[in-house]
Amino acid sequence: MPPVAPLASILDQAGNSLGGFLPRVGGALVLLVVGWVVAWLVGRAVSRILLKLGANDLAERWKVHDALERIGLERSLCKVAGSAVRITLRLVVVFAALSLLGLQFLSQSLNEGVLFLPKVLAALALVLIGVVLAAFVRDRVDRTATQWDLPIPLGPVFQGVVLAIFIITAASQLTISTGLLMLLVAILLAAVTAPFAIAFGLGGRDVARSLSAGRYVRAAFTEGQMIRVDDVRGRVESIEPSATVLRTPTETIRVPNHVMLERTVVIEHGEDGAEPG
Repeated sequence: MPPVAPLASILDQAGNSLGGFLPRVGGALVLLVVGWVVAWLVGRAVSRILLKLGANDLAERWKVHDALERIGLERSLCKVAGSAVRITLRLVVVFAALSLLGLQFLSQSLNEGVLFLPKVLAALALVLIGVVLAAFVRDRVDRTATQWDLPIPLGPVFQGVVLAIFIITAASQLTISTGLLMLLVAILLAAVTAPFAIAFGLGGRDVARSLSAGRYVRAAFTEGQMIRVDDVRGRVESIEPSATVLRTPTETIRVPNHVMLERTVVIEHGEDGAEPG
């Protein structure tokens, strides 16, 4: 009979503990449900407000939607922003519900997690801005390279540099050491620029001159014209970045573009030549 009293005491303590814990569980569940719905409503409201303000039209004009599509997100800046707000609020609700359960060993980690969320959002925003700006820079550089007839793929290089800068900045927001990232970017830049520097430094001046002359040759001559350059007579087959290709009855001749500017070029008209422009 004596063991009955300790058993009853244990059961009483368990009942009291359970009785005190059940209201916390109920409150946490209510908080989760209400917070989940509120987060959905707020995210939807943010999307609609941004849509009315014309954020999607501006994003389409600045090719933000193309960047979002490339990284696997929905092609709508308003919906992406609404989803980000909704996910953030739901994470806060989950943290608050866990704290409501009275789990003391998680309280400090939960507080640190809540305080860390703004840094994560800022880092994601920086990466998104970097992706958009890098694509914009690549488009501009590619256009300039095309105008100058440069065969060097400068667009991807500039795109990678701009994106790397924003990624490093985002990593610093997350208190991640950026020394290694900066070293990798420096190595990448050195690897890309070194071959071009060596090529032009070791006698590439004629090539550079031909590349620069290519844009003027392209404006002065057209494919199909019959021309004479000194003792070379042929039809313009194509105008490459560094040379103009002439087709003769027996051979194909590549004339450097700077020669086309420095020498007298005769454009023939008639039955065998190109029609007058």
